Amino acid sequence: MFENKSTFIHNGIQFLACRLSDKQRNVLSATQFSEFRSRYAGAGRGQSELILCELPTGELTGCAGIEVSPIPDKSLKGYNTKKAPLMSNLAVGREFRRKGIAEKLVAEVERLVRYEWGYDDCYLYVEQRNKAAVRLYQKLGYKKVWVDNDATTLLPSEGKLQNSATKIVCMKKRLDIGFIGRLWPF
Repeated sequence: MFENKSTFIHNGIQFLACRLSDKQRNVLSATQFSEFRSRYAGAGRGQSELILCELPTGELTGCAGIEVSPIPDKSLKGYNTKKAPLMSNLAVGREFRRKGIAEKLVAEVERLVRYEWGYDDCYLYVEQRNKAAVRLYQKLGYKKVWVDNDATTLLPSEGKLQNSATKIVCMKKRLDIGFIGRLWPF
């Protein structure tokens, strides 16, 4: 199914690395474009946005999505949800990393959530094993709310995607308090 495939292990997890054919790249690109269009286009102002970061030449360097979604409150007994802004799809091109772009994208998402949508909190989900992302979010003031130890994710295995166990961390940042206020537990 994939051309030039090889496997590698990162953080104890085996991954399939492959070079996509032009046809596979086009199908994947079209699928991702379709998902982003359905998620971020036409949902109504205040419901979802995709923030893009690009060079003056028009080259895309990164993106971050934000949408109002039901957020489970797993700290209470039972299953309660509340609608709140959920940041997702934070991505920066490999050659543009470690240049502050992710921080600027997060800051723009937070500005939109606070000053245009009027929310005081911003949430995100991150895989616990993604240590670099967890450190970035902590540095930016996000605090762990709960961990879903029974989550699953799709990983490539033997040429196809299969469900794999993972741990998802829900993180939250209060946007209506200053830097000192973020040092205290919420």
